[in-house]
Amino acid sequence: MHKDWDRMAKDLSGLMAEVRKGVPESAKAFGQLAAAATAPGALDIKTKELMALAIGIAARCDGCIAFHVKAAVQLGASREELLETVAMAMYMGGGPSFIYGAQALEAFDQFTAP
Repeated sequence: MHKDWDRMAKDLSGLMAEVRKGVPESAKAFGQLAAAATAPGALDIKTKELMALAIGIAARCDGCIAFHVKAAVQLGASREELLETVAMAMYMGGGPSFIYGAQALEAFDQFTAP
């Protein structure tokens, strides 16, 4: 195992709670933006989570990978859907996205392990 993605998501949630306390208005505004952006519309929520994951991979954001893979799994994303998301991230982000895409796959496998 390269990283413990569930632990990362939990640890980052705690750290982000501290930021929320320090800048509550900004955190509230970010939460409202997230709710508006992820609300179902022409695209379903799972598709939007996979898009966020692709961007997180291309941006090389470990926390984004942890949170968006976990959400995609909870929304019923399959391993094949995740792999196609990784392929799109690789297309847009090149070699570094290949590395971070491999980590996203590891996160998926951890979040779906029995």
